[in-house]
Amino acid sequence: VQLWESGGGLVQPGGSLRLSCAVSPRTLWFTTMAWYRQAPGKEREWVARINDNDARYTDSVKGRFTISRDNDQNSIELQMNNLKPEDTAVYYCHALADRFYWGQGTQVTVSV
Repeated sequence: VQLWESGGGLVQPGGSLRLSCAVSPRTLWFTTMAWYRQAPGKEREWVARINDNDARYTDSVKGRFTISRDNDQNSIELQMNNLKPEDTAVYYCHALADRFYWGQGTQVTVSV
């Protein structure tokens, strides 16, 4: 099972990025998929998760980030708007099936 993220990059404060997480094999169904992030010198933290159509967010990203899931593609995305310097981190895709799976991460840097 592989998860791989894409869409990270450098963006100015107030900008937007869209992260994607693809899964292989696509036929493996995950009950819950989520995004985590880890900033330099900090522990990895949960950002958002989606289970069926129920989406939840950590307080610091509410109103700015949107998680969505494409069941046909077995993938998730994270639309990030109004990005702030404190959003700078490596973002990881996380999925639960028979066990937890992690992607390798994609770097998001918010800076002038």
